[in-house]
Amino acid sequence: MPTPRHHINGWLIIDKPYSLGSTTVVARLKKALSPTKIGHAGTLDPLASGILPIALGQATRLIPYVMDGQKTYEFQITWGAETTTDDSEGTITQTTADRPTEAEIKAALPAFIGTINQLPPAYSALKINGHRAYDLARSGREVSLAPRPIRIDTLELLRTTTDTADFRVSCGKGTYVRALGRDIGRRLGCLGYITHLRRTACGPFTLADAVQLDTLTTPPLPDPIPLLPLEKALNHMPTLTVPPAEAHRLSQGQRLALKPLSAGLSRPVSEDEVACLLCAGHVLGLVKIAHNTIHPYRIFADNISS
Repeated sequence: MPTPRHHINGWLIIDKPYSLGSTTVVARLKKALSPTKIGHAGTLDPLASGILPIALGQATRLIPYVMDGQKTYEFQITWGAETTTDDSEGTITQTTADRPTEAEIKAALPAFIGTINQLPPAYSALKINGHRAYDLARSGREVSLAPRPIRIDTLELLRTTTDTADFRVSCGKGTYVRALGRDIGRRLGCLGYITHLRRTACGPFTLADAVQLDTLTTPPLPDPIPLLPLEKALNHMPTLTVPPAEAHRLSQGQRLALKPLSAGLSRPVSEDEVACLLCAGHVLGLVKIAHNTIHPYRIFADNISS
C-alpha cells in the first residue's frame, strides 16, 4: 500500500524554476503532499534557479546541517553597471563604458578566495532592528549593514564575452553571490551585476538528485514519491550503530559509555564531534561524543523500543 502522505519522512530535491520564491515552492508541495512538517534548506531568490532541498517530516530537524554545508553556484555578471539589488531586477544606479579583459578577470579572482569580508546586499533577508533589510530598502529607508566573514572555496571563470562573464563558485554559509558579483565588478573598475544565477549543489545534494516541481504538484503524482533518505543530509558525519537496547536508552536521555560500543563507529571521532545514530539500518537521530561518553544530542525517531 502507498505510504500515507502525512507520514512522509525524507528529502525532496527540487530544481526550482526562475520566478518562484522558495516559500512558494514549499506552499505548493504542502498543498499537494500534506506532510506533517515541511521546510526548505537554503533560500533561493526568485531570480535564481536550481537546487532547493525540501525537508519532509523528521528531515526538518536536519535542516541546519544542510544549510551549514558547502554550496555551488553558476552565475553570470553583466559588466558596465550597478543596480540597487545587485541583480537585473533592480534599478541601475551607475554605469561605465569600461570592460575587463579575460586576463584581468582571472587576475582579480584570487582576492576573493578564502575567508573574506563581504557586505551583504541592501535587498537581503537580514534583519535590522527586527525588520528585513529588503523591506526597509523597498520603503526608501537607508539600510546600514556591516560586512560579515564568509568563505569562498573555489571561484572559476567559465567563459567571457565583451559584456558578460560566467563563473562557478563553491562557498560556505551566508555567502551572497549577488554581492560577490558586485564586488568583482568594483575590483575590476568596470562595475557589474548578476544576470543569471543557478545553484548546482547544496550540502550533499546535487542536480542529479533533483526533480521538477510540476511532477510533484500536478496529478497524477508519482508513487512512490522520489524521496531521499534522512541520512543523505548527514553523509559528511561519522555514524554510530548501536543495538536496540542501547538505542532505547539513548532515546530516553541516558548517556552511554563509548568503549563498549566503539566498534559501531564508522571512523574515529574527535572530542565533541556529532555522529549520526543508527540502529538496524535506520537513522534515529544525532549523538555527541565527549569524554568517552555518548550523549543524546537530537533524537527524533519515534517509538524506539528495546
